[in-house]
Amino acid sequence: MSTLKLAPGNKILYKNEPAIIIKVVDTNLITIQMLNTNIVHTVPPKELEPFLVNLHNNVPIDLMSDDEWNTALFRYEIVNNILENKLSTFEIKDLAKNNNVHYSTIYRWIKKYNSDNQISALSVKKKTGGKNKSRLNVEVDEIINDFIINIYLNSSKKSVKKLIREISMRCKELDLKVPHENTIRNRLKNLSKEEVLKARYGNKARRDKFEPIRGNFPGADYPLSIVQIDHTCVDIILVDELYRKPFRRPYLTIAIDVFSRMVVGFHLSFDPPGAMGTGLCIANAILSKELLLEKHELDGEWPCWGTMKTLHLDNAKEFRGNMLKKACQNYGINIEHRPVATPHWGGHVERLLGTFSKEIHNLAGSTFSKISERENYNSVEKASLTISEFEKWLIIYIVNVYHQKIHSGIMMSPLEKYKKGIFGIDGEMGTGLPPKLFNERRVRLDFMPFVERTIQEYGVLIDHITYYADVLRKYIHSKEDDSKYSKKQKFIFKRNPRDISLIYFYDPNLNDYYEVPYRDTSKPPMSIWEFNETVSKLQKNSIPINEDSIFEAYKEMNEIEYKAIQNTKRLKRFSKFSDKRNESVHNITIKNHEVVFNDDEKLNIKTIIPFDEIDDDAFTP
Repeated sequence: MSTLKLAPGNKILYKNEPAIIIKVVDTNLITIQMLNTNIVHTVPPKELEPFLVNLHNNVPIDLMSDDEWNTALFRYEIVNNILENKLSTFEIKDLAKNNNVHYSTIYRWIKKYNSDNQISALSVKKKTGGKNKSRLNVEVDEIINDFIINIYLNSSKKSVKKLIREISMRCKELDLKVPHENTIRNRLKNLSKEEVLKARYGNKARRDKFEPIRGNFPGADYPLSIVQIDHTCVDIILVDELYRKPFRRPYLTIAIDVFSRMVVGFHLSFDPPGAMGTGLCIANAILSKELLLEKHELDGEWPCWGTMKTLHLDNAKEFRGNMLKKACQNYGINIEHRPVATPHWGGHVERLLGTFSKEIHNLAGSTFSKISERENYNSVEKASLTISEFEKWLIIYIVNVYHQKIHSGIMMSPLEKYKKGIFGIDGEMGTGLPPKLFNERRVRLDFMPFVERTIQEYGVLIDHITYYADVLRKYIHSKEDDSKYSKKQKFIFKRNPRDISLIYFYDPNLNDYYEVPYRDTSKPPMSIWEFNETVSKLQKNSIPINEDSIFEAYKEMNEIEYKAIQNTKRLKRFSKFSDKRNESVHNITIKNHEVVFNDDEKLNIKTIIPFDEIDDDAFTP
């Protein structure tokens, strides 16, 4: 997966042209210099792309066997120990010896992990025998590594030229081919600057330059060091998107950076808290918010992206699933659960939810926290916001109000605190902007729960609904192996809870996900909560559950809502056309330019004849 590292000196692409980052001005401004023209630009990060795009997708963790996953975890523990504790080259060699691997292999593991920041990158890959690759003689490779450690990475501070001369002399003594000096220089470029500074100038110099700003909360020493996540049922009744009829209270899953108190991600839905909502909240926290702001046509600064070091979660069932644990491990995220009966451990996120609740109580349709506070206020009658409109309101409040206000716990605004952690203050180094993940679709899918299904001639059946696309054709009736009694092969499918008209099929040969729609594309889209409500109605009425009965019941429920709105005159002018699904679900006819609501009310639509008031003489030459 491609990542964009926003640090001075890194090569990037700007409008498909190579450039180099000169300075990080702010979280939303980067100064770059074009390599071909030397022209300097200051641009937002969203206009930059990685210089080298990683076209390789790692195998999804859902497909990895336990042995493959355990191997990747074993390698990650070694790599993480080196990165976390900033081990010296001598310590790395000892670590390699203790784990019965060559230290150069560990360096390759580090390089693989740094390229993707995912544990799955460390899984066992099929060997190609070094085809189309140029490799140094093993003895030469060891000489280069040894001399770098013994001559370059020590307090004597020998020059690069001195190192090259020593390596050349040693190779000649052993009658080995002398490596080109650029080979040695490239090897040095791959070394961590922090590691080089520590080896040549001491740990104090490394700490002064690279250690992040320290905070007050234990462990929350820098941005994204600790992120807390929690759920709440929001104190407001929302209306449905189709007819704007009161529906139900939504659930909000929110993630807060403890260091700065910034909201780094959230997920809003009508589904009760579960693995899906938690996973999508984490994915939203990791990804850039630019597309989300553009989707709602909002201006504002929300510079939060990148993987967090640690997630603090409570002991709810949805936080302890194996899928969530595996996905977080894959992205290098450590999960910590609060001790039982210690709610104060999650105080930051709970105070944030309390702050949001006070503002939400001012909205139409609020249920307030207590019945006594509601008095004679009818929340159902006052409900007016859809889930999309409430999501837009929530984003505006987060970005333009909450992030800008002075927070009593840190004595500054969350945005200011976050930027100080990123860029540094009072001579202390900040962490710098975190790398951005570019394959947003893959990140979201990685954190979604999955189901396994066989593929039949009719497609695939999930929750009584059939899906089909041509990408499934070659896997119809596939078996696990070629033996006579082999079981049918199961494949991985995922779906978005807001629209189950599409599912995502993982193709094991192409190593990517593909969209698969309903087999009958005339069926209307629906969300998972609409689906669950429809199935509950069928079960209550003892009606057999199948695809036809589900969509018939869904259509019937929508028609009942439609007629109810007609009778109460709550449908605003033209609102029936606000959702395209209405045209296929309901048979609406307009006769004599009139839309009939009931026996007492009619809506007259004036007939408009094109250009009936234009004077023809105006166009006479």
